[in-house]
Amino acid sequence: MARGFDDDAPRRIRDADERIYVVTTNFVIDAQEKLARRRRLDRIWRGGWVVSWLSLLAAVIGTGTAALTTGDPARFVLGDLICGSLLLLSQLALVGVHFAGRGLPTLQRAEATLASAQESLWKQKANGREALEDRRKVYREEVTAAIEQYQADSRKYRRIHNSLQTLIMIGSASTTTIAALDTGKELTWQSVTLTIISFAITVSAMFTGYYKFRERSYFLQQTADAIEEEANAVTLGIGPYKEYGPGQEQEALKVFTQRVEDHRNEQRRRQQQLDQPADQAPPTAGPPTP
Repeated sequence: MARGFDDDAPRRIRDADERIYVVTTNFVIDAQEKLARRRRLDRIWRGGWVVSWLSLLAAVIGTGTAALTTGDPARFVLGDLICGSLLLLSQLALVGVHFAGRGLPTLQRAEATLASAQESLWKQKANGREALEDRRKVYREEVTAAIEQYQADSRKYRRIHNSLQTLIMIGSASTTTIAALDTGKELTWQSVTLTIISFAITVSAMFTGYYKFRERSYFLQQTADAIEEEANAVTLGIGPYKEYGPGQEQEALKVFTQRVEDHRNEQRRRQQQLDQPADQAPPTAGPPTP
């Protein structure tokens, strides 16, 4: 008896679904690679512009200072050469980034393409897996992507805020420095050096008070030491893991994972408190005074 055309329909449908799934997965991977490359090029682009402007600003300030103090702008010729070289290199980097990114989409379009591809992949997984456990796995993957997106947005806005705050601090110190130079008195190398040192000390004090580098270092080292202590304890079977015998490795690892996550959550809480303004942050135990 001849076989009907519909005898292999389930198999052909299953094969077609698998091919669609593979194509969608490859599309997601390609979108991720393009997005990562676009972000890398954008970081280089921003860095190139920062170096360009700083080099130009340093050359102008250095030449002006040399002209005011010695009356000979050529005294800063070495600094001008260094600043000019940095300016030229940064401009070459900008040109290279421009040509390297001609075939890539913009950052917003790359993010939108990746989000659309991931959504299609999740729908295919959800349609092909009806079990509760499989649906939970799909949801876990979706939550992971959402976490990455929130973290990326948080880093972006934190970077913008820190850049603006840095500009405010440097601008405030620069205003005081320029006012100190504009006194009508004859400028000497001693007075200019003293003013520059005062400017550097003011900026350093502002940065130290705002970014809290010492507190961040202390809390990070404290968390690293705590996690290292947990790792040594679970390896040697001491401390909270001394009750678990040779056949209870999974139970010990479960406790170890929970305790390490507690340490990491505590570090994240401290990091959030350090990022808050001083008038809004709750009291936090700081590092001990040396």
